[in-house]
Amino acid sequence: MHIGFIGAGLMGGPLARNLIRAGKDVLVYDLNAEAAARTASVGPTGRTASALVDLAGCDLVFTSLPLPTHVEGVMLGDDGLLQRLKPGAIHVELSTIDPQTSARLEAAAKARGCAFLQCTLGKTPAHAEKAEEPLFIGGDRAVFDSLADIWPVIGNPAYYMGGVAASCAVKLISNMVGMTNLAVLAEGLRIGEKAGIERAALIALLQDTGARSFQMDVRGPWIAADDYGNRFGLDLALKDVRLGCEMASTWGMKIPAMSAALETFRKASAAGYGREDCNAVYKATE
Repeated sequence: MHIGFIGAGLMGGPLARNLIRAGKDVLVYDLNAEAAARTASVGPTGRTASALVDLAGCDLVFTSLPLPTHVEGVMLGDDGLLQRLKPGAIHVELSTIDPQTSARLEAAAKARGCAFLQCTLGKTPAHAEKAEEPLFIGGDRAVFDSLADIWPVIGNPAYYMGGVAASCAVKLISNMVGMTNLAVLAEGLRIGEKAGIERAALIALLQDTGARSFQMDVRGPWIAADDYGNRFGLDLALKDVRLGCEMASTWGMKIPAMSAALETFRKASAAGYGREDCNAVYKATE
């Protein structure tokens, strides 16, 4: 099986490297040629592509890109890769995108005689590098089953979600809940400061209460240490929360708490913290 991989960034790079380390024939493409070369160099079966059209002969193509518009730009339209893929090829979309975009990609693949699966990712780049990334996969069940030997290579466990909308939704919901928790944590730490409680001390105390969360355990100590190094960028978090709120709005839902968190992240981005870790939302909290 010839595999094409588009996007060798923080999440895509590790997954592509896992495939290469497992001896899979992988052709890597990224606008950043150095990132593509670093990824392909981890094993003898990794190669780089100089242009998207080089992936036209692949049996399986993965995309891992920042925004829905990037995925559509690469795959759809008269110049998109989908028009050059052979019938029967499979497109697996790994990016965090909205259900509407995923549905368009699925329909376009079907019209071309290709297959499409949405595969969203549940954890961090560090988990991805170790193939410990939960995979939430939607699309045709037979196509999902046909890639049974691929899923354990890139992540574990692989959950079949049914339709592509469910695959998109679980990741967006996860990030919406996580980032809302983080925004609330930032406000709580600011309140604690007003009460004269040092940040690290307050986090340690709260971890022994019902306030404890993943974001508190992971990002709380970073905030206490004024460590805002980019592990998951604030602008990426903003994008995910925005997409999630738009998804809920499309379905006629009102989500006031998550909508408030969205405004907090917008404020932090406008203040110039977009390239820092999402925990920099604390710096924009008064």
